[in-house]
Amino acid sequence: MRLSEFDYHLPRQQIAQYPLSERDSSRLLVFHKRQKRIEHRTFKEIVEYLQSGDILILNNTKVLPVRLHGKKPTGGRVEVFLIKELYPNTWKALVRGGRNGIVLFKHGISAYIKRNNGTFYISFCGDNVKEILNKIAVMPLPPYIKREADESDTQSYQTVYAEKYGAIAAPTAGLHFTKELLEKIKSKGVEVYSLTLHIGYGTFKPVLVDDIKTHRMEEEFYEMPEAVINAVNKAKADGRRVIAVGTSVTRAIEAYALGEDKKAKSVVGSASIFIYPGYRFKVIDALITNFHLPKSTPIMLASAFTGLTTLKDLYREALKEGYRFFSYGDAMLII
Repeated sequence: MRLSEFDYHLPRQQIAQYPLSERDSSRLLVFHKRQKRIEHRTFKEIVEYLQSGDILILNNTKVLPVRLHGKKPTGGRVEVFLIKELYPNTWKALVRGGRNGIVLFKHGISAYIKRNNGTFYISFCGDNVKEILNKIAVMPLPPYIKREADESDTQSYQTVYAEKYGAIAAPTAGLHFTKELLEKIKSKGVEVYSLTLHIGYGTFKPVLVDDIKTHRMEEEFYEMPEAVINAVNKAKADGRRVIAVGTSVTRAIEAYALGEDKKAKSVVGSASIFIYPGYRFKVIDALITNFHLPKSTPIMLASAFTGLTTLKDLYREALKEGYRFFSYGDAMLII
C-alpha cells in the first residue's frame, strides 16, 4: 500500500487548538460496521452503546512534561524535546538551536547535550529526572497545536485515570472520559480495566517510505497485568466484546496476542507492532479513537479496523459535519 492512500485534506480551522471545558461534551461519530450506519452523538452518550459484560480497556500511561526551553552559556536559545529515556538521567532527544555542550535551564538546572551521527543525547546533572522535568519542562503539545502549553494543559492533556509516568504524548482517545462517566459505564455492568503503553516517538514518527509495509515502528514499553489478560481471555471464550480505548491500547493487546507465551500471568515487554490494512485483529471487537493525522500510523491502524475506503468515507462525513480533529478534537466509536 502507498503512503499517499492515507492522505486527506483537512481545513486548518478544524484542528482543535484547545480542549473543551467539559471532557465528555465532545462530539462522537458512531459507526456500526455491520449495518454501515453512522450516528452523530456526544461522547457522554457512549454509555448507550456499551452493554453488560463488555470489557473496556484503558491506557493508564501518564504524560511526562518533556518539552524544555534553555540557553547556552553564550545566551543562545535551545529547545529540547525528549523522546526516549535511555538511562536514569540520559534521554534521546530532538534539539533545536544546540549542538555539543552545556545547556542551562531554570532553577539552576543544567544538562549536557551531545550529538552523535545525527542523533542528540542529553544528560541531566541530577538523578531524579522526573522531579527535574516537573520543575523546568512543559507538556509536549503536538506541533499542530499552534500555541505554547500553559498551566491548564498540565491537567487537560492527561486522562483522568493516568497513573504511570512514561509517555511523551497522551493516549488521546481517553481524554474524553470523566470519572463520572466511567462510573456510569461500570454501573451498567461493563468491566473496566487498565494496561500501560508508554506512548513514544514511534507512534507519531513520520512515515517516510512510499511503500508503508517497509516502515518500521520503534519499540514502546507496555505492561499487561494479570487481571487484564484473564478478563480478555474469558471474554473471548464467552463471546463478549473487548473494546479498546485508543490505538495504543489496541497495539498493546494485539502485541500480546501475537506473543508466544499465552500462559503468562502478566506481560512486560516492548511493542513494535505496526498495524495497517490487511491485518487481522486477534482480540479487539470495537474501537474508540480520535481523528488522526494524514499519513500517520494511527490512521493506518484505524483503516485496518474499518477498511481504508470506509475510513475515508467516515473522515469525509466528519469534515462535512464540522468535527474537531486530532488530540483535543472529537472522537469516533467503531462497533
